Amino acid sequence: MTKKQLSLEIIERLKKEYPDADCTLDYNEAWKLLVSVRLAAQCTDARVNVVVPELYAKYPDINALAEAPVEDIEAIVKPCGLGHSKAKDISACMKMLRDEYHSEVPDDFDALLRLPGVGRKSANLIMGDVFGKPAIVTDTHCIRLTNRMGLVDNIKEPKKVEMALWKIIPPEEGSSFCHRLVFHGREICTARTTPYCERCCLKDICAKKI
Repeated sequence: MTKKQLSLEIIERLKKEYPDADCTLDYNEAWKLLVSVRLAAQCTDARVNVVVPELYAKYPDINALAEAPVEDIEAIVKPCGLGHSKAKDISACMKMLRDEYHSEVPDDFDALLRLPGVGRKSANLIMGDVFGKPAIVTDTHCIRLTNRMGLVDNIKEPKKVEMALWKIIPPEEGSSFCHRLVFHGREICTARTTPYCERCCLKDICAKKI
């Protein structure tokens, strides 16, 4: 079985296993997802979802958050860790959205990468979830699982994993595939315990490079 064939089979099986898999960060506007994904660095999505309502209650739109003192943002987001650097990035990002993009999140990958605190993972998440465009989000689950399954060969650098996956994952499947990897990585193909291979829907086709 080629990597392309393997990827298509994995996609179909994960669709059946996790039909409703979606982004686990809560948001109802594009700029809020930008904020949340920055806060999620080295922090759980669950904790971010608990913290951000206070931020949005105090600063309900891009302009309000752009005007907010960095120390006020930091005081609210501190429970997510790395509060100072995250608050600085969020403030600078909102200012750039206000000043250069008419307080709208751009639907262009390269434009997203220009925003403070936004890397390839975040930009892909926005492109896929907000704008419905082809995207591959190489978070820790994606990197771990695609290596274990044999879709990529001992590649740990996020961008290199992304580029390898673009060659074998249909563009329209990339975003939802990565969301399903998150669910599968949390429930079955875990990082901190021995993976539950006996319960895995992929056990007969997985390379099991654990």
